[in-house]
Amino acid sequence: MMNAVADPALHPPVSVRLTTLPDVACPYLPGRVETLRAIMASRIDGDTYRAFMDTGFRRSGRMLYQPVCRECQECRPIRVPTATFRPNASQRRCQRRNADLKVEIGEPILTEEKIEVYGRYVKEWHDKPGEADPDTVRQFLYDSPTETLEFVYRDPNGRLIAVGICDVSSASLSSVYFYFDPADAARSPGTYGALHEIAWAAERGLSDYYLGYWVRDCRAMAYKANFRPAEVMGIDGVWRPID
Repeated sequence: MMNAVADPALHPPVSVRLTTLPDVACPYLPGRVETLRAIMASRIDGDTYRAFMDTGFRRSGRMLYQPVCRECQECRPIRVPTATFRPNASQRRCQRRNADLKVEIGEPILTEEKIEVYGRYVKEWHDKPGEADPDTVRQFLYDSPTETLEFVYRDPNGRLIAVGICDVSSASLSSVYFYFDPADAARSPGTYGALHEIAWAAERGLSDYYLGYWVRDCRAMAYKANFRPAEVMGIDGVWRPID
């Protein structure tokens, strides 16, 4: 049974005017309702955005949003302390399986090649055909109000395998989205992408890698808890080990 919550959300780190969006069906748990409050940001520095993440916010394009569901608090921010992370046996096998990939890191640039891969990904992996309109993809992933990097993964022949979009602060790397060619699903590119991004952050002294929200009973999010040690943020705003 879900318990009603009078004030389910932490306050943002700075004073802003938030708008509560109309309720929609929860994308993670069947039979529940999602309520978000949000603000559009024209520009926000990386450290301020990290402070927003530490109060439960994420971003989609230029929109910063925070779940404020009245009867549920299952969307819990999750992050990995990069200095203590150690890949498990399965993750090490994934690293070996993808050792041939070349990774290019730079400013996010939307191209026809990426739109094609993204279109196949959302159609075949998420059963959402028709969501690869260039303007939609640009607004969703490539229009960012903060410092953002793109990790581009290619095979030895130069074929695009996957793309990771990440936000950067002085102390963290945050995964915004990761998409890949479903034809290469056997590589487990999502796992490899997270492993590569964690390693990249650790090499640069960034203390934390943010994975977005983790919902305990959502199978699609179960993989996030496999990157150990991990921390989840409680409703009091305190980060604690996931166990």
